[in-house]
Amino acid sequence: MESRWNDVEAQKYTNDPVALRAYTSRLLGQEPALVQHGGGNTSVKTLHKNIFGEYEDILFVKGSGWDLATIQPQGFAPVRLNVLQRMAQLESLSDSDMVREQKAAMINPSAPTPSVEAILHAIIPYKFVEHTHSDAVVTMTNTPQGESNVREVFGPDVLILPYVMPGFVLARQVFERTRDVNWEQLKGIILLNHGIFTFHDEAKTSYENMIQLVTQAEVFLEKKGASTVRKSSTTTLPTPIELAGLRQKLSQALGKPMLMRLDRGEEAVGFSKWEKVSAVSAMGTVTPDHVIHIKPRPMIITKDPDADIAKYAADYHSYFEKHKMAHLKELDVCPRWAIWPHVGCLSIGTSSKALRIIDDITKHSRRCLQWAENLGGFRPVSQSDLFAVEYWELEQAKLKVIGGNTPPLQGRIAVVTGAASGIGRAIAMELKSQGACVAALDVHPEVGTLFKGEGQIGINCDVTDENAIAQSLHTVTQHFGGLDILVSNAGTFPISRYLEQMSDADWQKTIDVNLNSHWRVLKAAIPLLKLGFDPSIIMVGSKNVSAPGPGAAAYSAAKAGITQLARVAALELAAHGVRVNTIHPDAVFDTGLWNDEVLLNRAKHYGMSIEDYKRKNLLKTEITSKNVADLVCAMVGPAFSKTTGAQIPIDGGN
Repeated sequence: MESRWNDVEAQKYTNDPVALRAYTSRLLGQEPALVQHGGGNTSVKTLHKNIFGEYEDILFVKGSGWDLATIQPQGFAPVRLNVLQRMAQLESLSDSDMVREQKAAMINPSAPTPSVEAILHAIIPYKFVEHTHSDAVVTMTNTPQGESNVREVFGPDVLILPYVMPGFVLARQVFERTRDVNWEQLKGIILLNHGIFTFHDEAKTSYENMIQLVTQAEVFLEKKGASTVRKSSTTTLPTPIELAGLRQKLSQALGKPMLMRLDRGEEAVGFSKWEKVSAVSAMGTVTPDHVIHIKPRPMIITKDPDADIAKYAADYHSYFEKHKMAHLKELDVCPRWAIWPHVGCLSIGTSSKALRIIDDITKHSRRCLQWAENLGGFRPVSQSDLFAVEYWELEQAKLKVIGGNTPPLQGRIAVVTGAASGIGRAIAMELKSQGACVAALDVHPEVGTLFKGEGQIGINCDVTDENAIAQSLHTVTQHFGGLDILVSNAGTFPISRYLEQMSDADWQKTIDVNLNSHWRVLKAAIPLLKLGFDPSIIMVGSKNVSAPGPGAAAYSAAKAGITQLARVAALELAAHGVRVNTIHPDAVFDTGLWNDEVLLNRAKHYGMSIEDYKRKNLLKTEITSKNVADLVCAMVGPAFSKTTGAQIPIDGGN
């Protein structure tokens, strides 16, 4: 591990300790092997002038919900240091009281909630404090020889502490164990099965102490021949129907839509082929904090998904019954990750953000489990310790923050064709903003750049090509798990030609893109939609269906054709719970079809100004692509849950 410290960059923050703290925190956050999700917090102690002109010692500690990789100064919670230090002297303190008192001691009530480790940061007598869940360090301690490994590697440079619950219990342990410690002899603290702290009065030294100690751990693993993982490839690829079917069963078990991502990378496949994978992965998580995201163990997939899910639920229920206390209510019994032997690994989550977190944690977990086994055997904390964290009131509060206010389409999976521009792009973006995961299909190559990031994927696809459609839907099921919403929007508006002027090629191209492609997409998507959660199809028609114009015969015939196609689909799919409806937009001018010159010519034709022409409808209102997108989102949601076979204009009254 190499130091990312840059003297020139650091110089920018020398007069602002909190900004400097944010800078070095980002350096830590850029190292995935240090801060896999939920695995780090940092702080700085500094003087702050209050409104009375008095200086107070303040601890600026990472706030809950902030990512070390991107944290800014406003991501730190400012807490009065003396209050935190006095709290450490209490014999006992409940978690809820600790959180309340920490918030009450903040000098800015609008700042984020202080880390649960704020008291521990406060009692370490140095200005800068770093805490990570380093892969290498945690691996060393998750073995039968964990403590002796640490002593061998670090000697007297670190204080070694056994695992206890995070929060006040941990702070109290450190307070008691460091009463007679000579802090000047220490570079860090190793918390067995948990993580590592480093500290110093200089920001650079505190940060580089972390880099140095973690590097020592990495070198130790290498010398022991432990830092290897299995890699393999596979020709075994689940079909889209298999993936969507498994996702449907998981969603039914939870009672709401789940997302599912298949990792078929070499490390994931190699891990899935490991002969010890079932036994070792069932022992627990790499660090207890991860249990709130991935539960105590993964599900192992066999040839009977129903039995796999039922077994996982039964095992989880037994785990709960064994460790529960009277006031606890059992959480859901659905797995959050799964191992598919010889195929790969699955992440399973209720939102795109949860899926990203699980992806991150499980990728690191797979490595750490193998490293620990190579080093002498993976031995995590006990199941009772895991349970205590999973059902810890403060960790449950974190989950509520991650979930937040649930968007209306969260967990649903949508495919939008013709999504690179115009109405299609607006629909895709609005579906995403309302919580859906979106696969944007378009023949234009830039679609991959336009839809890139969490909860979205852009796929270059020619919807007139049956094989391209099939491959695109396979990609969707591997990336998100299935399909719930299809918005069939792709189309083209040809040059206006009267019937006697139209060539066979012009006619055929228009019909192929504006009608046949919709049939091809429907045909390929229907088997997946039958396995979807509240599945819905929206066909994007046109006002030309009811009011065609001269010179648009092929376009009008195609749009009339997809309208009838949708009506027949509604008849055929109703028994499977799949709703099929059509929208008919008109005069949507903020798309690529309409430029200033075209608008001016059309307005002149009617003897109108451009603004009046845009509002040439009964309501005298302009229709935008966003208006169309809003309608689509409403129609795939609960408000239209009893509607199928409908045709709805969006034209301001025509």
